[in-house]
Amino acid sequence: MAKQLLLASASPARKATLISAGITPNIAVADLDEDGLLAANPGLTAAGQVELLATAKASAIADELRASGNPLPTVVVGCDSMLEMHGQVVGKPRTAEVARERLRAMSGNPGDLHTGHCVIDLKTGQMGVGTSTTTVYIGELTDAEIAAYIATGEPMVVAGSFTIDGYGGPFVERIDGDHHGVVGISLPLLRTLLADLGHSITEFWDER
Repeated sequence: MAKQLLLASASPARKATLISAGITPNIAVADLDEDGLLAANPGLTAAGQVELLATAKASAIADELRASGNPLPTVVVGCDSMLEMHGQVVGKPRTAEVARERLRAMSGNPGDLHTGHCVIDLKTGQMGVGTSTTTVYIGELTDAEIAAYIATGEPMVVAGSFTIDGYGGPFVERIDGDHHGVVGISLPLLRTLLADLGHSITEFWDER
C-alpha cells in the first residue's frame, strides 16, 4: 500500500502538481493568523518567513490529526510562497488596488519567488524544512493587460500577484530555478525532504 501524504494547503495548484507527479494527497487547511505570526517574528529573511508559515501550517494540522484518534497519514506537508522584489517581501495582495500596484512594479523586472516547505513524519515526529527560490522575469505589461488580468480575479489570491500556470503564464518571460516552486510546491525539494526523513518519494506514488 502506498504511503499517504496530507497537504496542509487549499491551493489547487499545489494539489494539481502533486497529482500530476503521481501523488494524490489528502487535504486539510489550518486556520492560522499568518499576519500575526509574522508580526510576532520580526526581522526574518524571505526564506525565514515562508518557512515559518509552512511549518506553522503543517504543525497545526499534525496536532489536529494526532488529537483526532483517526488513522494517520505518513506525512503532513505545509507550504507557503512569497515574492521578493527590490528587497521587499510580499504575499497575496487580496485587493485589486494592491495587485495593480504590484503588477506595475513587477512589469519588466525580475523577482525572487520563495516557497517554504515543511514535512512532518507523523510516526516519528521528525520534521524537514527548506525553501525553493526561483527568479521570475516578468515582461513589460500594459495597463490594459494589467486591468484584464486583475478582472480574472487570479492575482488577488496568489503570492506576488501572478501565477505561471494560469492567466498570468503569458506574462512570465523566463525563470531561473524550479518551475514547480513557482507553482507552489517544489517536487525536487519535496523529494529531498522526504529522503531526509527516511522516505522515498516513489513510495507515495498512487498504486497503479
